[in-house]
Amino acid sequence: MSTFAATNSGVERTAAGGVGHGVAAQPRFTILIDGACPLCVRESRYMAKLDGGRGLLAIVDIAKPEFDPSRFGKTMDEVMGSIHGVMPDGKVITGVEVFRQAYGAVGRGWMVNWTALPGARWVTDRLYVVFAWIRLRLPGRHDACEGGTCRVPKVR
Repeated sequence: MSTFAATNSGVERTAAGGVGHGVAAQPRFTILIDGACPLCVRESRYMAKLDGGRGLLAIVDIAKPEFDPSRFGKTMDEVMGSIHGVMPDGKVITGVEVFRQAYGAVGRGWMVNWTALPGARWVTDRLYVVFAWIRLRLPGRHDACEGGTCRVPKVR
């Protein structure tokens, strides 16, 4: 079961609360997810389950009002426009590479490593760009953007 702990950047979800035997002192990877996106939440719950309470993966909900994207050197438009992840050294990455790192952090990199192969990388990176652009328009967001906390970013 996932639990939530308040942080200065928003809300972090760690499997089993992030305390106890076998829990990493620092996560191997932090993923910034849109907690108002049903598909994103489903994926983050699955990744938390794969973590199994070890604390290897931190999940930060960017839809929470207290989330501050400037902590990561980003704007709200940037983090809403594409998935972001944070390496242990603080480097921020985006796109499909976030999934590669997140699954790798919980020992399941083999599930997505094929996306890094020549040809497959090109296709999956472009498909994700399309998904990221339309995801704010998908049904089930439950008025997540009321109050101007997010909006559909302009396509570059």
